[in-house]
Order: sequence, then C-alpha cells, then structure tokens
Amino acid sequence: MKKVLVTGGAGFLGSYLCDYLIDRGFFVICMDNLLTGKKENINHILKNKNFKFLEHDVTKHIDIEDEVGYILHFASPASPIDYQEIPIQTLKAGALGTHNLLGLALAKKAKFMLASTSEVYGDPLVNPQPESYWGNVNPVGPRGCYDEAKRYAEALTTAYHNIHKIDTKIVRIFNTYGPRMRADDGRVVPTFIMQSLKNKPLTVFGDGRQTRSFCYVSDLIEGIYRLMVSDINHPINLGNPHEMSVGDFAKKIIKTTKSKSKIVFRNLPKDDPHVRRPDITQAKRLLGWEPKVSLDDGLRMTIEWFKKVVL
Repeated sequence: MKKVLVTGGAGFLGSYLCDYLIDRGFFVICMDNLLTGKKENINHILKNKNFKFLEHDVTKHIDIEDEVGYILHFASPASPIDYQEIPIQTLKAGALGTHNLLGLALAKKAKFMLASTSEVYGDPLVNPQPESYWGNVNPVGPRGCYDEAKRYAEALTTAYHNIHKIDTKIVRIFNTYGPRMRADDGRVVPTFIMQSLKNKPLTVFGDGRQTRSFCYVSDLIEGIYRLMVSDINHPINLGNPHEMSVGDFAKKIIKTTKSKSKIVFRNLPKDDPHVRRPDITQAKRLLGWEPKVSLDDGLRMTIEWFKKVVL
C-alpha cells in the first residue's frame, strides 16, 4: 500500500484530497497545524485504519518514521483575509515549509507535489493565463505575501527537481469552491452565499466587471490526482475556463438562493485581479482532464451544504 503525506490535510482542499486517496487504497498521513484548517473536515475519517492525523507546523522540523511514496504540500493560508492577517506565517509556509518537505521527499525518495495557485499570475495582462505567462505581481502589495510565497515555492521545487532529480509536480489552482469552505473565509463564493441566505446585501468590489472562473471541488481533486500519478514535472493549470463577471455571479447567487438581497458596491481592493481565467490546454492534452460539474449544479450542492451545516 502506498503511503501519502498530505500537508494542510484538514483544510478545504486537503480534506477532499485525503478522502479521495483513501477511497483509492492509499494510506494517508494528514499533517495540519489547524491555523486555518478545521478538525471537523476530517472527523469522518479519523478512525479509518488507512488514515493518520499529525498536528504539526510544516515550518518546523518534520520527522516521519513511515516510508512515504508521495508528499503533497497543500499547507498554506489561501484566502486574502487569512494571508493578509498572518503574512509572515504565509511566507513561512511557502518558503520554510516547502524547503522542509522537499528535504523529506529527498530523504524518503518520494514524489513531491506543490499546491501552487493562479495568484502567481498576479493581476494578469494576458487572458486566459497559460502556464508560460510569467505574471504581473506586486511583491510589496497586500497580496504579495501569498503571491511571492508560491512563486518562491515553485522556484525551490524546480531547483530540487533539477539538482536532486526529485520527481516533482506543480499544480496551479484556480478559484475552487464547494462544501467545507469556511463561511468567514472571505472569498467570493462563501461570502455571497452567506449574505444571500441571510438576505443581506451582496458586497461587490469595484464595478463588478472584473471576472473570475469557478471550478467545483470534485473536478479539481480529480485533476490533482491525475497530475500526481503522471510523469509531468512542469506547472499545470487546473480550473474551470468558463469566465463570468463578479457582478453577474452575484446576480446568479441571488437567483439560485431565491434571496431578497440587493447588490451594493464597494471600492476595489489594491491589486485585486481584473481578470482570472485558466488556459487548460495542457491539462486537457496531457492529463485528459477538464471540469465536468456545471456551475449551476456545483452551486446547488454548495448552497445546500451551507444551509444545513453553517446556518
């Protein structure tokens, strides 16, 4: 049985990844310091014989006796509210955490995957964004702690691949949503859903014409797994290429929830991306992957979860 270490395994994406891997016969070691992750996300698998939870900060020395075949580094604050509140911890997760885990991968002769982000493209001047685009990032802006942590982590991962010949993967994750997102996470999907369910005004920043693309979590996890077992070592975009404006998305949420909410506009935060859409040509060609879940279906499942669990 292959053993997999998933850091950030109690987070939104990490917990789904643990579920997926257990279902496919892997033994999963979940590591999380619970800074932004939640034990509730993994309560249902804590007693599974093929699961082990370790409460640990990846920026500290990591000592694991188990032999592991894969290390999937998903530990990092990921929402603007979180990483702007704890920028130093965010930078450490990308720098020290990635360094520690690459060292572990070298010692264990394990394959390594870095969970990177579409934020490496910054406020892009190219749309959609292909993996070949170098980005438009402000290193000293309010989002720089997250953007540059991931860009550094990509560079370090690539260096370990080139120098130490570790089998590394880099997945650039675009906006993903689904059940288990924190209601106070600050990202647009949970924020709009919670506001609409409570019939409160939906806060749209700027004029609402900035665009986003939304991928349902089950689609993303399938793509991550395909990349994990592939022989690809360069960055791969995973996300849904269907693009829509934030203003139109707000209207869709109101309609779907049958809410009485209105839309109010607020000033656009500094360095907030004006466009965000993945070019998934490589994922389609090399992994045979593309999203399957429609936005309507994904939102319906997500809204039902928020109604039952959060409200």
